[in-house]
Amino acid sequence: MTYDFAVIGGGIIGAATFYKLQKKYPDFKIALFEKENLLADHQTGHNSGVIHSGLYYKPGSLKAKNCIEGRHELVAFAKEHGIDHDVCGKIVVATDKSELENLEKIYQTGLENKIEGLRKISPEEIKEIEPFCEGIAGLHVPCTGIIDFRGATAKMVELALAINPESGLFLEHEVQDVSCANDITCIQTNHGNFSAKYLIFCAGLQADRMAKKDGVDLKEKVVGFRGDYYELTEQGHHKIKHLIYPVPNPEFPFLGVHFTRMTDGEIECGPNAVFTFKREGYGKTDFSWKDTWDALTYKGTWKLFLGNIRFGINEYRRAFSKRLFLKTLQRMVPSLTMDDLKPGRSGVRALLLREDGDTRDDFKIIHRKNSIHVLNAPSPAATASLSIGNYIVEQVEEKLLNSTLK
Repeated sequence: MTYDFAVIGGGIIGAATFYKLQKKYPDFKIALFEKENLLADHQTGHNSGVIHSGLYYKPGSLKAKNCIEGRHELVAFAKEHGIDHDVCGKIVVATDKSELENLEKIYQTGLENKIEGLRKISPEEIKEIEPFCEGIAGLHVPCTGIIDFRGATAKMVELALAINPESGLFLEHEVQDVSCANDITCIQTNHGNFSAKYLIFCAGLQADRMAKKDGVDLKEKVVGFRGDYYELTEQGHHKIKHLIYPVPNPEFPFLGVHFTRMTDGEIECGPNAVFTFKREGYGKTDFSWKDTWDALTYKGTWKLFLGNIRFGINEYRRAFSKRLFLKTLQRMVPSLTMDDLKPGRSGVRALLLREDGDTRDDFKIIHRKNSIHVLNAPSPAATASLSIGNYIVEQVEEKLLNSTLK
């Protein structure tokens, strides 16, 4: 069978694309390829499970637009299909006067992005929402929530497969190469070859490598950053009610360590952000020669390192020191103790790093001949997934189908 479309990557972006494309074109035969034995087994299944509000993102950017639209659609999807979720709200807490200026900037960005319910809160109001949290000022963001992203991913694929029985999900099928002949692409996998008219790559941590296999002239490289979490023990559970975030440092490309109540009732603290020597390595000592060589022979990696030396050293120290991790958490919740923490899981973020070391790029989705590549989809991509799926369907119509008809 020659499929009309092949989607490569079974994370939530690939699943949302599969679902949206199949809904739009129910007669299309679509194949979804995932190299692991289950869906959402990398970034999607290892993230913090937060439904982001859109508070931090530049107004008018793809991140802002898709996060806000995607959030509304994701919550509606979760309600309709019984996906575990809770729009519980979060607070952003300033613990030092030096953070007040950035807190105000975030607030103004939130107003521009029309974040519903956003308001400034006093130290007393912080305590009303989170009794064990200490801060001098804060923001309350009631539309932030939590969700089971693995469950959402599986449901999207299940719904898509129900639309057309000739479409298919191919787990444990690693796409090793692609080659085009007579407007049909041969997809070479570890379990044989397939063919499709059009391809959509949602390969996450392998996005740059898959793009190069498809002939994309890409200067940037994906560099992975591991994030480690701790969990609160039973004795510490009562100290966190919802979600608590610090004021992010604008000089550092991550949001900082925060508290998240998960849909299963556990409370996570993290993540930090350290360079990983293996793109899909979740242990602190995991190592891949190929991934390390790719990252450390790329000038963008060194530009990032040199521009963030102090942050990088602090993150690495904290990665191997529970006491230092606790000290960071105590800035917002001073009563936490060593006995309140136990080691948790880890995740890896894929960042398409520019040659100048900049990590703050918007979502990056490009078109090439008969394919579309999602090259950069960091947080809030999971929140934005259904909206990104809509955007990709629009690109399919404009760049692939209409150009073929012409």
